[in-house]
Amino acid sequence: MNFLQHVINGLVIGHGYALIAIGWTVLLGVARLVNFGHGQMYMLGAFVTWFSMSSLGLSYWVALPIAVLVGALVGFIMQRIMLNLTIRQDLVSVMIATLGFGYILEGVAALTFGSTGQILDTPLSLRDVYWGDLWFTWQDIAVVLVTIAFFIALKLVVEHSSVGRRVRMVAEDPKLALLAGVNVKWVYLGVFCFEGAAVALAAGMVAPRTPILTSMGFDEVIITFVVVVLGGIGSVTGSYLAGLGIGIFTAFFGAYVSAAYSTAAMFVLLIALLVLRPNGMTQSMARH
Repeated sequence: MNFLQHVINGLVIGHGYALIAIGWTVLLGVARLVNFGHGQMYMLGAFVTWFSMSSLGLSYWVALPIAVLVGALVGFIMQRIMLNLTIRQDLVSVMIATLGFGYILEGVAALTFGSTGQILDTPLSLRDVYWGDLWFTWQDIAVVLVTIAFFIALKLVVEHSSVGRRVRMVAEDPKLALLAGVNVKWVYLGVFCFEGAAVALAAGMVAPRTPILTSMGFDEVIITFVVVVLGGIGSVTGSYLAGLGIGIFTAFFGAYVSAAYSTAAMFVLLIALLVLRPNGMTQSMARH
């Protein structure tokens, strides 16, 4: 496999990582909270997309919006249950609650969809593109384009809209935002709905590249954590750049060293960069 093929693989993987992490980036930037059920929400989105196509006979273009709606509903329910903990900024309780919620989702998914792996084939993932010696699929192209469009739209909303201003006010000081007339509860609920919808969209777009397993959530939450930390907490542009960097690093490390140790290598990179740039490797280039 030639050098350019590794670059293409890295770009596709990196855009996938960034898309998976975008919901958590907003959550961290607004609620200052970590959702350890994020990976299981990704897993659920992948299974809902697969089930809608394989068992209900729906097209991919219908199954994907259904997964997004289910993801938003799950995010709403999760935040509604622990809303008081969020408002009190009880970080330890929220972390335990989201971790437990993630394991509940994993158990429900195993009972509903089975514990065996599934393959999500879409009209785009089954269409190959050859460009000289280079190979990719239309699904890969879609992942890149959707990720770029999503990040541009999110940055515009966060920085240039009334919704974005309210969100930033809550991020800076929830109590002051409440005094200014901002409905903090609905901001938190909206952010969790967005996170659930975004990660479900990412699942429906990225999951065709790998087998779908009920245990896949742990790997995804680890990758998400690395992306948002390296990108700078809450930085939209930073998460995008960090996702690309990690994707390219993973592709080349897997090709020239060993794919089995790529996760360990990512954490070595994370530790090294945090020592050099405690605020995130892209913080000097990208702000909220």
